[in-house]
Amino acid sequence: MLEDYNETYEDLEDKLRMIDLEEDNLLKKSELSFQIALIAINRLRDDLTKNPVDSQASEILFFKEIKPKFVSKLIYHLSVFNIETNKPNGGIKVRRKYYHNELDKLKRYFDDNLEFYRYYRTHSNYLDHKYFVRGKQDIRLTLDSFFFETDPNFSTSHDFKVSNILANDLLNVYLEDELNKLDMRDLSNGRSQGEQKGKLTWTDSKVALIELMYALQARGVFNNGIADLKEIVAFFEDTFGIEVGQYHRTFLEIRIRKTGRTKFLDSLRDSLTRRMDEVDDK
Repeated sequence: MLEDYNETYEDLEDKLRMIDLEEDNLLKKSELSFQIALIAINRLRDDLTKNPVDSQASEILFFKEIKPKFVSKLIYHLSVFNIETNKPNGGIKVRRKYYHNELDKLKRYFDDNLEFYRYYRTHSNYLDHKYFVRGKQDIRLTLDSFFFETDPNFSTSHDFKVSNILANDLLNVYLEDELNKLDMRDLSNGRSQGEQKGKLTWTDSKVALIELMYALQARGVFNNGIADLKEIVAFFEDTFGIEVGQYHRTFLEIRIRKTGRTKFLDSLRDSLTRRMDEVDDK
């Protein structure tokens, strides 16, 4: 059972990673990621219906370890979407205060669920038979009010709390990253206009840049063809101030595209041809 669900989760992770690489608009990225996570969760529900757990230990494993990994992705991307759509207009100071308030919300959730946080984080299991077995809800165990609106065949009293814990870990990283970006923008604004003049920023997707770097390395355009990919990646990252991440894994995903393996390079050719045609027509 665990192997099958791990494969499903890896497929979800791969799809989310491709969205992250190919879509730069944060709201669109969150929306697409939310939809992908929702599809995966529905598939998870169907799999559980078709292949019911055969023991209490398997049920606990499913609702404590497996399902929360999927649902946490849904919660995270929905939360990012809501955070960004509700973000106030204003300068760096206004946005910094807003993100700090969002971090405070995470802290309040932690404080409100401190006992369960300790139970989960210390890998305790003496209450698993109550927390992660269906039909064992106990009002004395700090239930969330919406629990009674959930599907009793696909929910236990505390699996959603685990999902929230995992999602909040991701949200904490996201919010801290956004605050760091604001700090860097502060530093950037403090520089002279002369220092900023001529600065180029890569504004297409990361996967497009990775496709370009592999093509340039394959063509041997740097150092008479002896520059390796690692050197080329480091150069582009430093030049454009961007981190491309796991470019080997991304290249693998580019290779297994069903259509358009050289999508970005094809678009470059089309754009240049169109530009030439426009000049010819003048």
